Amino acid sequence: MSQETFRALVLTEEEGVVKHAIRELTNADLPEGEVLVDVDYSSLNYKDGLAVSGKGKIVRRYPMVPGIDFAGTVLESASAEWKPGDRVVLTGWGVGERYWGGYSQRARVKGEWLVPLPEGLDSRRAMAIGTAGFTAMLCVMSLEDAGVRPESGTVLVTGAAGGVGSVAVAVLAQLGYRVAAVTGRESAHGYLHGLGAKEVVPREELSEPGRPLEAQRWAGAVDTVGGDMLARVLTEVSYGGAVAACGLAGGAKLNTTVMPFILRGVSLRGVDSVMCPRPRREAAWRRLLTDLPMEMLEEVSRVVPLAEVPELAREILVGQVRGRVVVDVNA
Repeated sequence: MSQETFRALVLTEEEGVVKHAIRELTNADLPEGEVLVDVDYSSLNYKDGLAVSGKGKIVRRYPMVPGIDFAGTVLESASAEWKPGDRVVLTGWGVGERYWGGYSQRARVKGEWLVPLPEGLDSRRAMAIGTAGFTAMLCVMSLEDAGVRPESGTVLVTGAAGGVGSVAVAVLAQLGYRVAAVTGRESAHGYLHGLGAKEVVPREELSEPGRPLEAQRWAGAVDTVGGDMLARVLTEVSYGGAVAACGLAGGAKLNTTVMPFILRGVSLRGVDSVMCPRPRREAAWRRLLTDLPMEMLEEVSRVVPLAEVPELAREILVGQVRGRVVVDVNA
C-alpha cells in the first residue's frame, strides 16, 4: 500500500441489494471534517452487523464505510482541541450510519465527536471495550443513578453472552453486585460464570411476557434484548428497582402494563450511547478503566482482520458471536 492510499470496507447499494468490498481510497475520498485520524482498531457491534448485512435500514446513504467506533491517532487537525499525535476514541454520533466510520485505515470526523483515549488504555483494549462496553458502563451508571446498590439484591443481565452483556456482567461483578446472567446458549454457562455471574438463567424462562406482576426477583436489570423479554423482566423487578434498557435484538415493541411502575415503583431507564453528552462519555471511559478488570477484557475479546467482518456481521445477528470482536483495520 502506498503512502497516498489506504484500505476501507465500503458498502454500496444496487437495486436494493447492499454489497461490500474492501477498496483502496485516498484522503480526497473522505468526507468533510475537522480531524483526520489514523485508525488502529474498530470493533464489531450489533449495529455493524445490521449495516454490513444490509438489514434494519441502519445506513442512511451510500456509499458508506461502516464501523460505529474506532480508536487511533490524530494525523491532521483543524480543531483547536486536537493536535497531531493525540490518541483518541470515537463511539456513536451516527458514525458508520450517516457518516463514514471506523472500518477504514483513516477517518475524517468532527472534533467534537472525539474523546481522549484514557491514560493507561491502548487503542486495542479501547476497542475491546468499544461501543458495547461503553454502553454497558452507561447502563451500570444508570442503575447507580436509580439507587440500585450491591446490597439491593441480584441484578439481571439479559443477552449476557453478547458484547454489551459480557461487559455488564464483568463490571457489575467487579463492583460487588450479585449478577444473574440470561443466555440461550448452554455452552456459554462456563464463560458467564467466569465473568463473575453467580446464576445463569435460561432464556426460555423469560421469553414470554407473563402476568402483569410476577414474583419479585431482581433489584435491577441491564436489558440488551427488548421485546417480550424486557416486558417479562419488568414484571419481576423488586419494589423500587430499575431496568436500564439499551437494545432491541428481541424486538422494538414493548407489550407491558403500568403495574410494575405504579404498584412497585419500578423505573425503566433508557440508555443511549449515540448522542450521549461528552461529560458523561468521559466519565464512563474513566469508570471502565477502574471498574472493568483488564485481564477479564482479554478473556472476552479477540482480534480479527478487516476481511472477516462481513461473515462475522452475519453471525452476530443470529447470536453466534460471543464477547467482543476487535477489528484490526491494518491487518
